[in-house]
Amino acid sequence: MSSPHYPVFLCEIIENLQPQHGKKYLDCTFGAGGYTKAILDTSNCFVKALDQDPTVYKYAEKLGTKYKERFEFIQGNFANIKELSRGERYDGVVVDLGVSSMQLDEKERGFSFMRDGNLDMRMSSSGYSAADFIASASEEEMAEVIYKYGEEVQSRQIAKMIVQERQKEPITTTVRLAEIVRKSMHYRKSKIDPATKTFQAIRIYINKELENLESFLGNLNDILNPGARVLIVSFHSLEDSIVKSFFKNHSLKKVARSKYAPEPENYDESKWLKIISKKPILPTTREIRENHRSRSARLRVAQKIGGIR
Repeated sequence: MSSPHYPVFLCEIIENLQPQHGKKYLDCTFGAGGYTKAILDTSNCFVKALDQDPTVYKYAEKLGTKYKERFEFIQGNFANIKELSRGERYDGVVVDLGVSSMQLDEKERGFSFMRDGNLDMRMSSSGYSAADFIASASEEEMAEVIYKYGEEVQSRQIAKMIVQERQKEPITTTVRLAEIVRKSMHYRKSKIDPATKTFQAIRIYINKELENLESFLGNLNDILNPGARVLIVSFHSLEDSIVKSFFKNHSLKKVARSKYAPEPENYDESKWLKIISKKPILPTTREIRENHRSRSARLRVAQKIGGIR
């Protein structure tokens, strides 16, 4: 089955997830089904997949035809994983926090300024859009969003220019917004387009990406079987920092101790993870060459320890 989306870290995902026959796995960001298909091909297991984007259903139908009772797709946001799981627990969970190639390449979705399209950016194709935000946010609110979610130090002058320009004519396309952002900024030498951080900030804000990630992590323990592995791929420092802190805060510190010493009497229920990847796994030179969008990807892996909460 051909796929328009190149799944990042595909080999590393399978290597660290270690799919086993008869086990249940959860793909929280289905996309075109790259991870799900690889997991199903690796072992005679079951995969449940989620995605809030309604346009991916055609890929889910193809996998459903091939794998039948071993695959189930649910349209929904992984922030609501506890409700969507309906009491089920899994032996492994995979999350890719990036924007898919399909979303970036479809100009009408408005995720990229490389092609002129409607200023949309909604992953679920419903609700508050980027155009709504640009049209209604105050200069102060806009500057705060661009700084907080894009880590853009020139956020104030960008917001000021956007407000000035929208008074002349509504800003409804990606190319026009990108031109305004570039025009507002002082020159700086950079490998990335000056509009990149502003577009990232608006996308994260309207899709509530960081809030959704935190909600998902807060429900993670309740949907995992003992020994289950959690694999999370992030693409910018804000996401990676949240994942790194969560793993660290819920894992036991390694203490040198004799193997003959008794187990500690006081068990801390908040420490239910073991970090597998001490440092984030980075893409290989070959992967970056074959898929340029993987260059900023980071993979972190942890495993549930102890019994069911």
